[in-house]
Amino acid sequence: MEISNSAFILVAAFAGLILLFIFLYFVPVNLWITAIFSNVKVGLLELVGMRIRKVPPGVIVNSLITATKAGLNLTTNDLETHYLAGGNVPNVIRALISADKANISLSFKQATAIDLAGRDVFEAVQISVNPKVINTPSVAAVAADGIQLIAKARVTVRANIAQLVGGAGEETILARVGEGIVTSIGSAKNHKSVLENPDKISKLVLERGLDAGTAFEILSIDIADIDVGSNIGAKLQIDQATADLKVAEARAEERRAMAVALEQEMKAKNVEMKAKVTEAEAEVPKAISEAFRSGNLGIMDYYKMENVKSDTSMRDSIANSDESKSSDRSKGNDKNK
Repeated sequence: MEISNSAFILVAAFAGLILLFIFLYFVPVNLWITAIFSNVKVGLLELVGMRIRKVPPGVIVNSLITATKAGLNLTTNDLETHYLAGGNVPNVIRALISADKANISLSFKQATAIDLAGRDVFEAVQISVNPKVINTPSVAAVAADGIQLIAKARVTVRANIAQLVGGAGEETILARVGEGIVTSIGSAKNHKSVLENPDKISKLVLERGLDAGTAFEILSIDIADIDVGSNIGAKLQIDQATADLKVAEARAEERRAMAVALEQEMKAKNVEMKAKVTEAEAEVPKAISEAFRSGNLGIMDYYKMENVKSDTSMRDSIANSDESKSSDRSKGNDKNK
């Protein structure tokens, strides 16, 4: 009996501890006491409701205590609503306190909207107080004289609280500044004027209002470095000359092909004319025989014509032999020389 009583007492004590832990979990008495001593009105039923709604009471109560001590007028419902919406309650409270101390107009609704938009509202308030410097990558641009310049700039920006929701980020600022640098260098008559007065780039870029529609306000743009690149104009001229040379070669090749085609056409016409001459010569014997039949040509006339042909052939052979001898003599003289 004594053993059973002691076992019962141990089981009862263990069950009592479990019930106590469950009670303290759902009813965080320590947070309630802390809130009372911090002049924050939070009921036990509200804490129990937070547990049921799966809202950590420690986050809400501690944030509410911090806000109350800083002079902010917030309620547990405001903080719970933002937490259930997926927001970062402690970060919002820190941002509100920093903005209030820095005399920056920032309401709880604005802060929660910025936080839910995916931006770090506390970092945004810090940038509003302490401006941020953004270093641009190397931006290459070509002046009117064809010389390439490579510039780097430092952009000092301050967060624009009113434009944090829906405003463009740092990438847009860098892109617009790079575009302004390219435009200002490209409009310069020569690269020397840019090197002499690099502040002209900053003035021209600032006049364009590059921070419109962004989450930042551009305070200044400072040209950190300008380097002289390659002579793009000369390269373009060389490339153009090479292209013109290739075009000229192609046109010359076209003309040569047309000349060769014309030569072949002339040779074909020459062969055609020789064929016509041969055809005409073939008609001569027919005409002679016809003349014999008609009596217009006698036998003596025929023999005279044959003698003339023989004399002509003899003279041609003699002339050809003389020409060959003279060519042989000239070749011999060339060899002796």
